[in-house]
Amino acid sequence: MRLLKTAIVLLIVLNFVIQCSKDEKSPTNPDNNFDKIEKSPKRGISYNLTNAEDFEALKNGVTWWYNWYYQTEATEKYFEDYQMEFIPMVWGGNPSNEEITLTKSFILQHDEIEYLLVMNEPNLIDQANRTPQQAADDWIIYERIISDLAEHGREIKLVGPAMNWGTMTNYSNPVVWMDAFLNAYQIKYGREPLIDYLAFHWYDYGLKSQLNSLQKYGKQIWITEMANWNAQINSYAKQSDQMRQMVALCENRDDVFRYAWFIGRGEFPDNNYTYLFEEEPGVLTSLGELYISLPY
Repeated sequence: MRLLKTAIVLLIVLNFVIQCSKDEKSPTNPDNNFDKIEKSPKRGISYNLTNAEDFEALKNGVTWWYNWYYQTEATEKYFEDYQMEFIPMVWGGNPSNEEITLTKSFILQHDEIEYLLVMNEPNLIDQANRTPQQAADDWIIYERIISDLAEHGREIKLVGPAMNWGTMTNYSNPVVWMDAFLNAYQIKYGREPLIDYLAFHWYDYGLKSQLNSLQKYGKQIWITEMANWNAQINSYAKQSDQMRQMVALCENRDDVFRYAWFIGRGEFPDNNYTYLFEEEPGVLTSLGELYISLPY
């Protein structure tokens, strides 16, 4: 009888160990159960992606997305099912305590998140609309979010500000705005701001020269919105040529950490010839088919 009890106990312990081993597997564990999809680690999309059919259409060529918000309404298993990362964003300056709390909560609930985007186009008056001096105060708040998460064992990288050519008086040039922001922060806080990566948007010819102008900051760059809205782009064929050139540039430059095409879909017709999706969920345009198939 004693031997029988011992055998039963050993079987229970063995079963417990096996179950714990299964439970320890996570989306970020290399021993997970799904087959890894080979695709560019840089390639993303700036779009409020929520539809399962849209995810399915993109999963073989897109690694990440964001929606200008701190959380997503996508299915909870998006990372496991599609191997696509959602990157949360604190869009504007002076975020409320509620937004800060919800941002941290969402990140803590998602082990796969490693980055936080902040401050969308500060030198555009219809976007974040933050002077360099205001942005210096905003940045302290972003840094506190990062430090609070670190106290919970999460090392999150801060990505921003997301610069563009803008409409703010005296600061239309993103480099002029950025220089003034760094100076304002240094004067007020006596040190450089915590910036792990810069972010940048581009909608024209000349991406290479714009990237070159940002090299002075010594940071890798996330191009969190890109396409070509120049008036000369009047067909998907011309946009496709631009996409090939822009993607090749991003894939081959070490200073480009990630990039995202703008946009999935919007109002139809697509007057800028940039949509990756048709109106029907899960159906890619010719541009979308090209995007997920381009080499890396």
